[in-house]
Amino acid sequence: MDLRQLHALVAISEHGSFSAAADALATVQSNISTHVKKLERELGTVLVDRGSGELTEAGNLVVERSRRVMGELDAITSDVSALSHDVAGTVRLGAIGTAARWIVPQLLDIVPERHPLLHLVFVEATALGLDAQLALGQVDLAVLTLPASGSEVRTIPLFEEDLGLVVPRGHPLDTGNPVDPAILPELPLMLPLPGSSFRNDLDAVARAAGVALHPRAEMDSLRLIATLTFEGCGFSILPAGAMPSFLEQSWVVVPVRGLQPRLVGVAQRRRGLPGAPVRAVLDILSEVMLDSDRTPNGVRSVVQAPALSL
Repeated sequence: MDLRQLHALVAISEHGSFSAAADALATVQSNISTHVKKLERELGTVLVDRGSGELTEAGNLVVERSRRVMGELDAITSDVSALSHDVAGTVRLGAIGTAARWIVPQLLDIVPERHPLLHLVFVEATALGLDAQLALGQVDLAVLTLPASGSEVRTIPLFEEDLGLVVPRGHPLDTGNPVDPAILPELPLMLPLPGSSFRNDLDAVARAAGVALHPRAEMDSLRLIATLTFEGCGFSILPAGAMPSFLEQSWVVVPVRGLQPRLVGVAQRRRGLPGAPVRAVLDILSEVMLDSDRTPNGVRSVVQAPALSL
């Protein structure tokens, strides 16, 4: 089994065909076909369905393992480079949208100056999607709500974040006091989809108040809900970090009685050691969380050490 074979199969998975994989790897299609045939012969099974062009169950399993192998090889190069104090390599950071909104600018501010050879790739997805991408090796780290559902990840808490009803300043509900959840059914609310952990928490608070939520619309993205709220399309209950600082003069997050803060952490694959680039990003994430000037109102660090260690 050789690395060219693994690279070929991963490229087919990522680009959808033998020809597209060849283009991505700057080679010819016959080379890709040869690498895959040799790999199939060694493993004694078909990895790519030649009729549909899709990976078989065995092919997907090999791709998952191959990504981990490639990640470890990249980490070897990065770790050796870091011995000369040059952190070089790529870190793929996934994040839920409301956290990415303010964390990504902080990383873009610090990383280029401190580690100019470190390349960042950002992926926005739901917490459930990030669990899957971590397990498959598609991202190296993920900032998501805790607890994480994936069994293949390990997590460290970063911050807790207030949740509240977002209303324009001067609105009758902008009194400085928590909102009674019993009035929520009277508002044209935009809510997350049923079954999400955030929606489950909202429904539980409503049930405790003896009411049921009847949303104006349901969406799978809190970032989209936030955008539509600030466009005046309706009301929503959002994490404090979803509020951009330049809107704080016009909008306010009002606490909802009984709604507890949410916990957000950073997750990594359970297997494998983090390379120097990943460790560098973890250190900077820790630094950001411990600096209250870099975090939004309503976000409180729960980092316990000067640097994160997974």
